[in-house]
Amino acid sequence: MDQIKPLQTPEIFANSEPPIAEPPKPTLRRLFYGDDGLRAGWSLLLFLLLRFAVTFLVKHFHLAPPQPKLKPGDPPRELPFLHSLIGEFIGFCIFLIPAFFMSIIEKRPFRRYGFTSRRFLPDVLAGLFWGLIALSALIGTLFFTHHLAFDATLLHGTPILTLGLEWLLGFFVVGLAEEFQTRGYIQYTVSRGVAGIARTMDPTFRHSHAVGFWVSAFLFSVLLFMAGHLANPGETLPGILAVGLAGATFAFSLYRTGSLWWAIGFHASWDWAQSFLYGVPDSGTMVQGHLFATHPLGSPLLSGAATGPEGSLFVLPTLLLVCLVIHLTLPRRQYFLTPDQSPDPAANQTSPPVITPVSSA
Repeated sequence: MDQIKPLQTPEIFANSEPPIAEPPKPTLRRLFYGDDGLRAGWSLLLFLLLRFAVTFLVKHFHLAPPQPKLKPGDPPRELPFLHSLIGEFIGFCIFLIPAFFMSIIEKRPFRRYGFTSRRFLPDVLAGLFWGLIALSALIGTLFFTHHLAFDATLLHGTPILTLGLEWLLGFFVVGLAEEFQTRGYIQYTVSRGVAGIARTMDPTFRHSHAVGFWVSAFLFSVLLFMAGHLANPGETLPGILAVGLAGATFAFSLYRTGSLWWAIGFHASWDWAQSFLYGVPDSGTMVQGHLFATHPLGSPLLSGAATGPEGSLFVLPTLLLVCLVIHLTLPRRQYFLTPDQSPDPAANQTSPPVITPVSSA
C-alpha cells in the first residue's frame, strides 16, 4: 500500500514575499486632487474668483442696465421687455462663462452641470405645460375664493401675440439664469464635495450620492434662492417660504432627471403666466404690456397682496402637488456627480465559475 506523503508547501509559496505596497501619491498633489480630479473646495474657490472677474468687467464696462432703487411701500415697478431681457441674460452669462472655463480646467463635460441634451425638448415642453397649469390652478383658486379680481382686458389683437412671445422669450432667459445660478455648477460641485466627504468617513455608505445632493440643494436651491428674493419690493414671509419650497421643487426635478430643462421650462411659463397672461405681481414686480388688469382682495396671507400669488398661502399646496407631478410624470434618470459613480453594466454580470480539472494519479 502506498504511503501517504506529508503535504509539501510548493516552493513558489514558500519563497514568496509579501507584495510591495504601491507608494502613496505625493502629499502636495493629494492636497489639490482627489479620486475625481480637482477637489471640490478648490473648484468652488476658483469658480468664485472667475465669477468675480466677469462681474467686475460687466460693471466696469456698464454692460448691465441700471436697476431702479425702490423703497418699502413703493408701488410695483413695471419692467420693460428689453431691460429685463438684457439684465437677465447678462446675469446668466456671469455664471455661465466661469462654469465653461471650469469644465475645461476640470476636464468634465459641460453637460454635467445640468445642461444634458438627453430628452431636452420633451423636458422643456413638459415643464412649460405644467408651469402654466400649476399657475392657472393657483389663479383659479384665488379667483373662486374671492381673493383676486379681474378688472379689464388691456391688450387686443396682434399685440397679444407679439408681446406674449416676447415675454415668453424673456422669461425663458429668466429660467435659464435663475436655475443655473442656484442649481447648475455650484450645485454639482458642492454635491460631489459633500459626497466625497461622506465616502471618506464611511467607504461603505451607500447614500453618499443623495446626501451630497440634498445638502447642496438645501444650501443653494433653498437658502440662497430665498436670499436672492429678499430684495424684491413687496416681498413677504409667506412669499419667501414659497420661494424656498419652489427651490426644493426644482431641485427635486433635477435629482429626478439629471437635467435643468424641466425646471427651466416650468420656471419660464409660471413667471410668464403671472406677469403677462394674468397681470399679477411676480414677487412684487410687474411687466410692461400684460393681458389683464387685476387686484388682490381680502386677507394678504391668502391673496398675496402686493407680492402676488407667490405670497399667498395657497401656493404651498400648489407646489406640493407639483412635486407629485414630478414624481409621477418624469422618467427616473441618474444625476451623475462623478465618473466613478456611473453605473457599470459589467458589475451586474456574474462571471461563470472556473472549473479546474483534477488529475487522477
